[in-house]
Amino acid sequence: MSLRGKVAVVTGSTSGIGLGIARALAREGADIVLNGFGAPDAIDDLQRSLSKSCDIRVAYSDADMSKPPAISQMIDRATHELGAVDILVNNAGIQFTAPVRDFPPEKWEAILAINLSAAFYATKAVLPSMLTSDWGRIINIASTHGLVASAEKAAYVAAKHGVIGFTKVVALETAKSGVTCNAICPGWVLTPLVEKQIADRAKGEKISTEDAKVELLAEKQPSQEFATPEQLGALAVFLCSDAAAQMRGAALPVDGGWLAQ
Repeated sequence: MSLRGKVAVVTGSTSGIGLGIARALAREGADIVLNGFGAPDAIDDLQRSLSKSCDIRVAYSDADMSKPPAISQMIDRATHELGAVDILVNNAGIQFTAPVRDFPPEKWEAILAINLSAAFYATKAVLPSMLTSDWGRIINIASTHGLVASAEKAAYVAAKHGVIGFTKVVALETAKSGVTCNAICPGWVLTPLVEKQIADRAKGEKISTEDAKVELLAEKQPSQEFATPEQLGALAVFLCSDAAAQMRGAALPVDGGWLAQ
């Protein structure tokens, strides 16, 4: 398929899953708006290399996904620089772990703002133009934790369950249009966010990083392998295709068998 002429905004896309998805969409010809934090020189290099290798336009927004006005400004800027947004991937996310009794309220608020509310504000901003053109793809990066829970992840689990519920509502509200909304639910993916959990486990249990990786996978993921950003990018591309036009409100696991247990 070709996404040439389409404009895609991918939040949290300067590394990890978001970057894998942005690269996959770029390879199909979509112009890309990157978003996230990082060293300015590294982001400039990423923009140039992606633009040159895929022959596309690449813009960048440093919008803070916890701030609704910044999200609106990001979509306005994308529209001004590249054209109306055709594809929105709500990927930005943060994590913090602690028992509920010890969970800092400020961490709860931050996780819900970035992992859940940001998807609402970005979707609200792009929907009018998508409905006007009668074509659009909204892809929410949820998690297996949007379908099942783990201890000490109250805010993350609550937010990701919310993302899946939100996905279904948007899918129903756009069901008679050419706009679709679906969620991807990764299991363990070796991203900076997960690498921090591995490092914390290794430090807490006084084991090697490799042993901590093995333990992490053994607990949840029967395949004993991490999913990759490239695999998630390929699924995002499929969701943008005509073959996925009647996939609406789906929550698609990429979890090495986690949810099959």
